[in-house]
Amino acid sequence: MDLAYIPSPSTGVVHLGPLPLRGYAFCIIIGVFVAVWYGNKRWIARGGKAGTVADVAVWAVPFGLVGGRLYHVITDYQLYFGEGENWVDAFKIWEGGLGIWGAIAFGAVGAWIACRRRGIPLPAYADAIAPAIAIAQAIGRWGNWFNQELYGKPTDLPWALEISEGVNREAGLYHPTFLYESLWCVGVALLVVWADRRFRLGHGRAFALYVAAYCAGRAWIEYMRVDEAHHVLGLRLNVWTAIVVFALAVVYIVVSARLRPGREEIVEPAAVRQGNGAGADSASGATSLDKDAEGDPADSGSANRG
Repeated sequence: MDLAYIPSPSTGVVHLGPLPLRGYAFCIIIGVFVAVWYGNKRWIARGGKAGTVADVAVWAVPFGLVGGRLYHVITDYQLYFGEGENWVDAFKIWEGGLGIWGAIAFGAVGAWIACRRRGIPLPAYADAIAPAIAIAQAIGRWGNWFNQELYGKPTDLPWALEISEGVNREAGLYHPTFLYESLWCVGVALLVVWADRRFRLGHGRAFALYVAAYCAGRAWIEYMRVDEAHHVLGLRLNVWTAIVVFALAVVYIVVSARLRPGREEIVEPAAVRQGNGAGADSASGATSLDKDAEGDPADSGSANRG
């Protein structure tokens, strides 16, 4: 008899009258809102204007959703275009299926467009929102819990995840890989916040640290998963993706630190012109970037398929 385990929801959707509230979509939406809120606080602390993060997110989020879905559909095409499958299901994003690699890549394109329109350096913006993205991922992963998907190998550990019988799944107790990744993302966020303050990371290096740290965890978590996936040389495709992206992120950190040391002093020219952003002090030459971010949640020690 199993004395302890993590139960799964009996359903991934709750109907509020005629309106269906899907747990997967709810987690994604909450993650986005938290990321915008926290990213805004960090952006202001870096010398930017309030509201800029939300304005850029209007571009980045839709691009990210499209990119995340495209990556998932392309890498798991057999689920939608295989024999007996319905290609229309490729558009049913609420049923799960977002690849973080595509989401970040396309989201960066959307952010680049928005930053360019506002005269903001994308690397500085990316540094400010890096830990916020990790927190959003931590929240979003709980959407997989609602859908009873992306679990790991069978286990009898006290924190095993109970999975019920369903389409393409067998009832049993499995490793809750969604929970492992959620906790890892929280740790990544704390790491980036600490390193950013300790080493005053700039020019995209805080974002690169987030990418490298996330990939390090994703590689071993991905290895534990048992859902269907394409394999290359005996490893799941996403494991190889994590390894390659990790290496690129580390190379960027090293090269960037040599070519562009230090941190940007002005991240949003419009904020400086209005007198409420970062800029050189005429008396001491100091900038507001030399101060810790006030009200940062990390001060108190707290902090989709893909």
